[in-house]
Amino acid sequence: MTALRHEVAHLGHAELLTPEPEASLRFFTQVMGMTETGRDEESVYLRTWDDYEQWYQAPPELAPALKNQAQAYPARGICVRRLDHINYLAADVESSTEYVTRLLGGRPTEQIMLDNGTISARWLHFASKAYDLVYTEDRTGHRGRLHHMAFATDTREDILRAADICLDHGVFIETGPHKHAIQQTFFLYVYEPGGNRIELCNPVARLIFAPDWPVITWTEAERAKGQAWGLKTIESFHTHGTPPVA
Repeated sequence: MTALRHEVAHLGHAELLTPEPEASLRFFTQVMGMTETGRDEESVYLRTWDDYEQWYQAPPELAPALKNQAQAYPARGICVRRLDHINYLAADVESSTEYVTRLLGGRPTEQIMLDNGTISARWLHFASKAYDLVYTEDRTGHRGRLHHMAFATDTREDILRAADICLDHGVFIETGPHKHAIQQTFFLYVYEPGGNRIELCNPVARLIFAPDWPVITWTEAERAKGQAWGLKTIESFHTHGTPPVA
């Protein structure tokens, strides 16, 4: 079975598990600026202000002034605009991403190849956004763990403001703001109360329009140089994932 291009438009929603549900909920609503839309047993459903999925019809108190916007700007916390991408930790990056390519129609845009030929990380997209899914080698050898979930902001200045907001709310900042060399994303990484890594990102205006985009391969030596600019990549970025391992 081969999926056709655009059968999957983009990353639409994700489920995040937490051992601290109330504290995590406060983080996503008050710090991130997301809106609660419903509950079902132990699950709470949240949305960013420009998510359109299920062709969202905002209630009167959340209705935007402009009909081509999903929800009014919340003016609360960081005010993340959309769920941008998810980075999974994988025991086998190449097999995992080939599955996404073959069955879901995703296409790789960039990757890291180690000196021994192993693909240690790969970025995939479905439409024009540079990437929706990322698979990174889990150095522990475990399966089914999360590296991070990322939310996009309107501007790079929003990332700087996010750092101040996180500081005011006692949110642990792991690293950033810096700029990635891979995909050129301006970023800030924090931990939400449940221990999950959350990225605040601004990919600027980098979009992939070419249907025959050649995969950009970064060597082990190039990746070892770290970020495009900013501080050196810290060790926890390569070791921390959820759920944690003993």
